[in-house]
Amino acid sequence: MIEARHLRVLRAVAATGSFSAAGRRLGCTQPAVSQQMKALEASVGTPLLVRGGREMRLTQAGEALVRHAGGILAGLTAAEEEVAAIAGLRAGRVRLVSFPSGSSALVPAALAALRAAHPGTRVSLEEAEPPASVDMLREGECDVALAFRYPGAPGVEEWDDLVVRPLLTDRLVGLVPERHPLAARSGAVGIGELAGEPWIAGCPRCRGRLVEVCEDAGFTPRIDFATDDYPAVVGLVGAGLGVAVLPQLALESVRPRHARVLTLEPAVRREVVALTLPDLAQVPAVAATLEQLGHAADR
Repeated sequence: MIEARHLRVLRAVAATGSFSAAGRRLGCTQPAVSQQMKALEASVGTPLLVRGGREMRLTQAGEALVRHAGGILAGLTAAEEEVAAIAGLRAGRVRLVSFPSGSSALVPAALAALRAAHPGTRVSLEEAEPPASVDMLREGECDVALAFRYPGAPGVEEWDDLVVRPLLTDRLVGLVPERHPLAARSGAVGIGELAGEPWIAGCPRCRGRLVEVCEDAGFTPRIDFATDDYPAVVGLVGAGLGVAVLPQLALESVRPRHARVLTLEPAVRREVVALTLPDLAQVPAVAATLEQLGHAADR
């Protein structure tokens, strides 16, 4: 009989490559990890790890078990939470992962409303950009993932296996220094008008979309700086070091000092959503979190 605690240990060993590192991640000792791995191998009747010197690797059976572990653990979490709710317990736990601009613009209002309505529900927050955040969801490392994608972009990620709660459509805007010739423009600015400028790029996915849009307009942007920190992007633009394209959502919590926001043409938009697994969507605490994220996006 395979136990959930043994699966969690196996995933930690697979992720870290050693018993001692897995023990540090799980908050237990190296001998405890070794003992639980032996118990798991005895349960399944076949070796799951090949131990040799400093290197440790999964056997074929180990790889198969790790591949299924995320879905199994997610299903168990869903079952535990739903049973607790049916039994009348006013408690719940939600592990939320969000990209940075979602963390600052959507998450605070949603979690404040969730706490007011369900004070016994605990929510943890971790930041990760898609597709890493979506991978965390599929692997059972979180319960809800805030993510975004650019519809129509090459290689756009598919979410057919997930429950998708649309939140909003976020338009990209231009950002130029306040003394830039285009800063006083009242109408839309064609992105091609910025072709000769030095650029400051954002997160890897947004950076890739920027290059695609610029190349569609007939030029390749010269990216002088790249940072995942949106306040840093705004600061670099405000200092006159270049121009940028940012999601409008990113500017809701950042004051663009010494910089001006431009409406860009052609319009480029990204789809912002909350994602969860089908099993987890039935968990009351997860469903309530999705609902509050939807309300926060509507404000």
